[in-house]
Amino acid sequence: MEAKKNYGHIFGVLLGEVREFRTASFLTPCFMILEVVVETLIPLLMASIVDNGVQKGDMRHILIIGACMLGLAIAGLITGVLGGYFGAMASTGFARNLRKAMFRNIQTYSFSNIDKFSTSGLVTRLTTDVTNVQNAYQMILRMAIRAPFSMIIAMIMAFIINSRIASIYLVAVILLGIVLFFIMQRATKYFRQVFKKYDALNESVQENVTGIRVVKAYVRENYEIEKFGKAADNIYNLFKTAEYNVIINMPIMTGTVYTVILLISWVGAHMIIQNSLTTGELMSLLAYCMNILMSLMMLGMVFIMITMSSASAERIAEVIEEQSDIVNPENPIMEVPNGSVDFNHVNFSYRKGSSEFVLKDIDVHIRSGETIGIIGGTGSAKSSLVNLISRLYDVSEGSLEVGGIDVRKYDLTMLRDEVSVVLQKNVLFSGTILENLRWGRPDATEEECIEACRMACADEFIEKMPFGYNTYIEQGGTNVSGGQRQRLCIARALIKKPKVLILDDSTSAVDTATDARIRKAMKEFIPGTTKIIIAQRISSVESADRVIVMDEGRVSGFDTPENLLRNNSIYRDVYETQMAGGGDFDMKGGEK
Repeated sequence: MEAKKNYGHIFGVLLGEVREFRTASFLTPCFMILEVVVETLIPLLMASIVDNGVQKGDMRHILIIGACMLGLAIAGLITGVLGGYFGAMASTGFARNLRKAMFRNIQTYSFSNIDKFSTSGLVTRLTTDVTNVQNAYQMILRMAIRAPFSMIIAMIMAFIINSRIASIYLVAVILLGIVLFFIMQRATKYFRQVFKKYDALNESVQENVTGIRVVKAYVRENYEIEKFGKAADNIYNLFKTAEYNVIINMPIMTGTVYTVILLISWVGAHMIIQNSLTTGELMSLLAYCMNILMSLMMLGMVFIMITMSSASAERIAEVIEEQSDIVNPENPIMEVPNGSVDFNHVNFSYRKGSSEFVLKDIDVHIRSGETIGIIGGTGSAKSSLVNLISRLYDVSEGSLEVGGIDVRKYDLTMLRDEVSVVLQKNVLFSGTILENLRWGRPDATEEECIEACRMACADEFIEKMPFGYNTYIEQGGTNVSGGQRQRLCIARALIKKPKVLILDDSTSAVDTATDARIRKAMKEFIPGTTKIIIAQRISSVESADRVIVMDEGRVSGFDTPENLLRNNSIYRDVYETQMAGGGDFDMKGGEK
C-alpha cells in the first residue's frame, strides 16, 4: 500500500504541471474515442456491401454504403489528426512546465541541496527523464484510452455478430494478457537501472568538455574515450537486455494473430456452408480480430512506456519536491548595519546530524572595515569558513553574526548583496563583458563598470580587446585566461560595493604585482568594507590588519602578521618558506 501511495503522490506532483493544458488533455482522448467509433462502424458497412450489394448485385446499395464508408474514413482521419495535434500540445506543454518547475526549484537550492544531486544527474533529469515522461503522457492520452476502448467495442461487436467465433478472440486476449504481464515484469527492472547509468554517461561528457584543455595537455584522449565507451556500453547492455525481453512480445503476438485468423477462417467457412454465418459477417469478424489484437499490442507498448517513465517520474518529483535547507525567516531583517563578522563557537558539518565537523569551535570576531587574511594548508577548511558568512551553508552548532545580527535572521537576497563572494571556482557566463559585470548589479552604469575594472586591474586587458567592454565572453569564460577571468570576477563583486567582500583565493592566477595593485585599489575604493582574503601567498595577506591561520578545521592563530610571525609556528614556517629567497620576483614592482 505504501508503494502505491508514494507513486500516487509522485504522479500528483507531476500532473500539477498539466493544469495549463487541461483542455488539450481532455480533447485528446475524446478524439481518440471518436476515431475508434468510426473504425468500428466501417467493418459493419463493409459486411453490408458484401452481403447486400455484391452478392445481390445491387449497385445502388454499394454506392450508398461506399460513400458512407468514405465519409467515415475522412471523419476518422480528421479525428486522428486532431487527437495527435492536441496530444502533442498537451505532452510538449507538460514537458516544458516540468523543466521550468525543476529549474525554478534548483535555483532555490542551497549548496548542500546541490551537493545531494550531482550536476550530471540534474542534467539527465531535465533532459532524458522529462522526455520519457513526455512520451509516456502522450501515449497515455492517445493509446491508453484508444486501445482498451477499441478492444472492448470490437469485442462487443464480435459477440453481437457471432458469439461462437468471438469466444476465440476472448481466449487469445486472455492468453496474450498473461504473457504480456510476465514480459513487462521482467523488463521493468532493467529499465529502472538505465537512467542511473545515464547520469554516469552525462558526468563523463560534462567532465571531459569542461576539462578538455587538461585532457589534451596530458594526452588523455584515449583514456577519456575508453571511459565514455564504458558508460555508453553499460546503457547499451541494459537496454539490450530489456529489449530482448520486450521483443519476445512481437513473435508471440504475430503467431497468435495468424493462429486466430486461421481458426476464424476455418470455423467461419464451416458456418457459411451451414448458412449460420454470411461472408460479409466473416469479413467483419476478421477485421475486428485485427482491431482487438492490435489494441492489445498497443496496450503492451503503453505498459512498456509507463514502466520506463515511472523511474523518470520519480527522479523528476525528487527535484521538484526538494526543499532548500536555507530559507528566509518569517519576518526577515532587510538591512545589514555594518560589516562586522562574529563566529560564536561555530561547528560545521556538510552532513546533517554528523558529529564529524569540518569546522570546530570557531570563535573569531572581525571588526567592520578590517582587512582579514586567511591562510592554511589544503583541506584546512578555509573556504568552508567563508561560505558560512553569506549563508551558502548554515552552521551546525553555535551562531554566526554579520553586523551584530545572526545571519539566519536576514533576508537571503539582501544578505548576499551585502556579503559579496568571489568564489575559488568562480565562472563567467556567455555574454559580453558588460553583461557579466552587471551580474553584480543589473543597474550599474558603464562608467561604474569601467571603474570597478580599473580597481580590479582588468581594464588593461579589456581595452586591448577588439570590442572592449562589448567583447563576447564564451560559456565559462574559455576565451580569457585564468588571471583575466579572476580579475573580471573581482570587478563584478566590487560593483556591488558590499559591506563584506570575500576573496576566496581569487588572485591565485595573477602575478604578485597585480595582486598588490588590486589590494591597494580596494583599500581606496571601498575603505569601509570588511575585506576577507583567502590566499596561499604570504605577500597577499602580510598587509592585512589581522590574519587567521587555519589548521585542520580549527583556528591555530588570529593576530597581526607581525605577532603571528613571532608566536605562530605555522605562519612562521609558511613565511620563511616563501620569503627565504627574497620574495616573489615582482613583489617590489607590485608595491610601487
